[in-house]
Amino acid sequence: MRAVAGVRVVGHGDRRRRAWGRRVLWGGGELLVTAGLVLLLLVAHQMWWTNREARRGAERTVTALERQWDQEGEEREGERGDGTAAGLGGGPSGGAVTSPAPAPDMDMDADPARPGTSPAPPPRPSRAYAVLGIPRLGLRVPVAEGVDRAGVLNKGYAGHYRGTQQPGEAGNFALAGHRNTHGEPFRYLPRLRRGDTVEVETRSATYTYGVDRILPRTTARDVGVVRPVPRSLVRPGYGYDEPGHYLTLTTCTPEFTSRYRLVVWAKLVSVRPR
Repeated sequence: MRAVAGVRVVGHGDRRRRAWGRRVLWGGGELLVTAGLVLLLLVAHQMWWTNREARRGAERTVTALERQWDQEGEEREGERGDGTAAGLGGGPSGGAVTSPAPAPDMDMDADPARPGTSPAPPPRPSRAYAVLGIPRLGLRVPVAEGVDRAGVLNKGYAGHYRGTQQPGEAGNFALAGHRNTHGEPFRYLPRLRRGDTVEVETRSATYTYGVDRILPRTTARDVGVVRPVPRSLVRPGYGYDEPGHYLTLTTCTPEFTSRYRLVVWAKLVSVRPR
């Protein structure tokens, strides 16, 4: 098509190209908006929903553990009081009184550092068997065996490093926990100061540790921090030289990353039998 009297005439081909360009831009914009909404939903799921579900589950497990321990204590008192096995012939119809079944992820047979007795079998993997309490942080969460993400940490639990000692034992009782998402029980670990208390409650005793030293940052592979006598292999100025009864808490740092680890060490200061 040619121009007439100096006026440019727009052909059908030009209009089609412009319409196609507008459709491409519109479609691209819709895709970007959709991607943004999906990303926003994923962030909300990670930052809100996983925290909500993990905290609720952890609270239920703590409640179930303490209820079971209290009931066992009452039964032991009954045995001492009448000289017979608690529950025998004590049911409404003369039968044995049975305890409520524990939650699936609770290890009710584990009591690794029972005072005055031989050690019990080690806790079963991924099973909660103790309660970690940090008064300064208002924290009470289950302690489960292992540091598996799906089976332990993502439930909002503190995970026990296998191969390290158990509550109250000589050596190093070492735990890990999420700092962000999935309950984030260790999010405010940097707020701890020397002299703060950390309590570990089991079916037979409560072990109180006093915060002693803090390692602000080390690598994720610094295995020295969880050894029986903990000392950083990356920053040797942090740690101990003598055997003792230690508690180690580890989490990721800085927030929303997993590049480094923050470490808090505490020493056993008291044991209170249940």
